[in-house]
Amino acid sequence: MSDLMPDTANTPVFDVLPITRLNAGDADFQARLSAILAFEATQNDAIEHAVIRILSDVRKHGDAAVLTATNQFDRLQADSVVALEISQEEMQAALAGLSPERRLALEFAAQRVRAYHEVQKQECGSAGFSYTEADGTVLGQKVTPLDRVGIYVPGGKAAYPSSVLMNAIPAKVAGVAEIIMVVPTPDGVKNQLVLAAAAISGVDRVFTIGGAQAVAALAYGTQTIPAVDKIVGPGNAYVAAAKRRVFGTVGIDMIAGPSEILVLCDGSTDPDWVAMDLFSQAEHDELAQSILLCPDADYIEAVEQSIARLIGTMPRHEVIRTSLTNRGALILVRDMDEACQIANAIAAEHVEISALDPQQWADKVRHGGALFLGRYSSEALGDYCAGPNHVLPTSRTARFSSPLGVYDFQKRSSIIHVSQAGAQTLGKMAAELACGEGLPAHARSAELRLK
Repeated sequence: MSDLMPDTANTPVFDVLPITRLNAGDADFQARLSAILAFEATQNDAIEHAVIRILSDVRKHGDAAVLTATNQFDRLQADSVVALEISQEEMQAALAGLSPERRLALEFAAQRVRAYHEVQKQECGSAGFSYTEADGTVLGQKVTPLDRVGIYVPGGKAAYPSSVLMNAIPAKVAGVAEIIMVVPTPDGVKNQLVLAAAAISGVDRVFTIGGAQAVAALAYGTQTIPAVDKIVGPGNAYVAAAKRRVFGTVGIDMIAGPSEILVLCDGSTDPDWVAMDLFSQAEHDELAQSILLCPDADYIEAVEQSIARLIGTMPRHEVIRTSLTNRGALILVRDMDEACQIANAIAAEHVEISALDPQQWADKVRHGGALFLGRYSSEALGDYCAGPNHVLPTSRTARFSSPLGVYDFQKRSSIIHVSQAGAQTLGKMAAELACGEGLPAHARSAELRLK
């Protein structure tokens, strides 16, 4: 155990939390771990039917349907969708109205997010590439930014200016010409920090609409709201269902599941720090998941005591308690190598490697949305101002998908410029293959170029 750990012998325990304790060496470990990880975004029939109706209404009736749904669900009395658009002047006023400390923090975060994605753009090869073959044929790839992107920003119970930064800035860095942001404002309450974040990020237009009607408006376009090429950003079950159904008409980023954190710790970090890191994701909602992997049984005990002692101090303690009880786990492993193996099986959204030499373990972790290395790299820093994007794959999709980035706002076109000499070789081969597939027009098209 670390000398950083506080003496808990005389520390009162304020709460008893039945968080699951697992041992990787037990015969039933895999079954119990699978049960904790299990999450299926089951489709609620009532939500699906409501979303289908809203999407259909907006597609048929445009502004009128958007206005009706927005007034109903957000308890507004707007007389037109035009009235739901927020001007650039209002966004700039929101920015100017922030306290100096809050504005500094927002601009600092925006600068770091922008700097990271500028480097990412360079590394992605944003200029494309081409090469010339011996016969003069030129092959390559052209990279083009999307024309128009829609960003959904949650409103209502919570407001997320950080989501504005993370979704809008990489789109701007990628070269997207126009960004349309939608954000619900129940009862007409506008979050000034969200508007300020939109101003800093360079969002072009903002409409105070949300839910399935906002997704429909972005996907299909209305008399007032232009159709976009891709929709990104998190939302509730109605938003997720709508994004799933409009995919194909437009692109989407992902269907995100509950937030996740997986902490791999060698026992050298203050257990209070780890307990709070677990809380940081558990407080999102009751379905969020927080898991600790550690080879030190005494340290796991210390973290559990920290959880019990600190949970009562959290304003969202009820949400944290439910999350940790239902989907949290403290797992004893044989060593850090086994912790890495289990981490790869879990493929969590956020992976903290809180160890003395984190890089050696990071080299063994193949699946994770974002890796936080070292005891000072709390996941919360990644949520706000570290720089890399906080829109990350969840529900084990980190096995095959990536964080939101510049590449999500660009598309690639193949370049094929065949020379006359090249057509002689390629044409014969293509014609032969086309005949084999029973497509004579293909074959003839290639043969016409032959000398």
